[in-house]
Amino acid sequence: MKLALAQLPISPNPEDNIAAAQRFATTASEQNATILAFPEMFMALPRKNVALATVAEPLDGPFVTALQDLARKHHLYVVAGVWERIPQEERVGNVIVMLSPQGELLTAYRKLHLFDALNVRESDTMIAGKTLPEVIPVADFKIGLAICYDLRFPELFRYLAFQGANAILLPSAWYAGTLKEDHWLTLLRARAIENTCYVAAVNAISSSFCGRSAAFDPFGVQIADAGEQEQILIVELQAERLHNVRAKLPVLAHVRSDLCMK
Repeated sequence: MKLALAQLPISPNPEDNIAAAQRFATTASEQNATILAFPEMFMALPRKNVALATVAEPLDGPFVTALQDLARKHHLYVVAGVWERIPQEERVGNVIVMLSPQGELLTAYRKLHLFDALNVRESDTMIAGKTLPEVIPVADFKIGLAICYDLRFPELFRYLAFQGANAILLPSAWYAGTLKEDHWLTLLRARAIENTCYVAAVNAISSSFCGRSAAFDPFGVQIADAGEQEQILIVELQAERLHNVRAKLPVLAHVRSDLCMK
C-alpha cells in the first residue's frame, strides 16, 4: 500500500489550502497512492491577532466537505488537520479527519496533548481531546492516528499498537529549533521500533516548521525523508515486511501487561 505525504507550506486562507490539496491529490492518484495525508493545521495557518474561532468550522462545514469531494474524485483516503468550531467556546479543536474514497468521515481524532512548551501555549487557543484515537482498517493495514506533540508520549502509541494498529500516521506542525529535528527523527524511529509498526509523519514547512516528513519501517529503518522543500513523498508499506519483523521480534507479545500497564 502506498501513502502519499504532502509536505507543503500552509496558507492562512482555507481556499488556498484546498487548491493545494487538489494539486497534491492529482499527483497522489497518478502515483497509485491509497492514502493522501496533509499536515496538522492544514485548514489554515494561525495568524497573530486573528482568533482561530473565526476560521474554525464544524466537521460538516465547507472545508471538510471540499476534502470529501476531493477524496471521491480521486478515490483516495484523505487525512488532514482541521480546526473544529466548538459551540459556546472561543477555543477550537485541533482535529485530524480521515475520509474514505467514498467521502465518508471515518474518524475525527482530537489532539490529546497540547503543546504548552518552549514558549508556545496551545491550550490558550485549543481544547484538548478527551477520546483516544480509533484504528481504521485500510487494505492490509490498520491505521492509527496521532498529532505532532503526541509523538513525545509513547503510551499513546503503545495503546494504538494494542488496538491492532500496524501503521501510524502523524500529521504535524513540528517547529524548527535547536535539536528539534533530532528529536523529531529520533522519536519517530523509536515509536516504530518499540511497537514494530510503520510510522509515517507529514510535517508543514515554513520559517517556523522544519519539514523533514519521514517514514520508518517496523524495524526502525528509515524508508523516506522529504527534506525541507515542498514535495509529495510516496511511501510504500509492505505487509510481508511487517509480518517478518513481528515474527522475529515479538515485543508486543512480551509486554508484561500484568505489571507495566496498570
